[in-house]
Amino acid sequence: MSTNTPDFLVVIPARLGSTRLPRKPLADIAGKPMIIHVAERAKLSLAQSVVVATDSAEIQTVCDEYRIECLLTRADHPTGTDRIAEVAQLLELPEHTLIVNVQGDEPLIAPELINQVAQTLANSPACAISTVAAPITEHLEINNPNVVKVVLSRSGEALYFSRSAIPFVRDPSSATAITYLRHLGIYAYRADFLKAYSRLEPAPLEQAEALEQLRALWNGYRIAVHTTSEAPPAGVDTAEDLERVRQILANL
Repeated sequence: MSTNTPDFLVVIPARLGSTRLPRKPLADIAGKPMIIHVAERAKLSLAQSVVVATDSAEIQTVCDEYRIECLLTRADHPTGTDRIAEVAQLLELPEHTLIVNVQGDEPLIAPELINQVAQTLANSPACAISTVAAPITEHLEINNPNVVKVVLSRSGEALYFSRSAIPFVRDPSSATAITYLRHLGIYAYRADFLKAYSRLEPAPLEQAEALEQLRALWNGYRIAVHTTSEAPPAGVDTAEDLERVRQILANL
């Protein structure tokens, strides 16, 4: 990674209304709420500041207890990106400010990955967004709709994201070797894109795949993708995930 790391801030969207794991951000992991673990990991990155964005006064109170900066945002945001757009507006960020979106259910996020996604966007002035992908090593994941795949252009920009296996290999016996890439849900944005995003209508592709990043591609915005050699540990979507993370952090 370049030594000239760009200035950026981290925003962590968090809401209590998770359908699969209710009250997920406040789940106890090794004596601390999960959202605090995520924020503390983000603080180990080179970010100038780390902000939790929530619609929950309860989450805000917990962040205050741990001296984590927290902004109370509207409750009607359909996506985390919309919530972060409100943060950019509340903080009156200059339009070229780089903002990294770290998911609130990633208590094992690598600080270096946060730096890398910011650096990728800084190095890609024609792109409005950057994100991360990693090679898929488990064959079963290729056809798993819960594993989002991405295909890239020669220059490392996203051509498409899908829950289907992309690219489709029509004739495996004659095709060149294909490395399937799993999309990892960390993003960096420029503040002016976030202002525009909040005004864009949901795209048909976005609605079909249930992937909000397709709204950006549908509207002509370019997404730079950093490819990492190995995926970070999975985040927390289910009670089983939560137990797995608890065991990992209990042993650190």
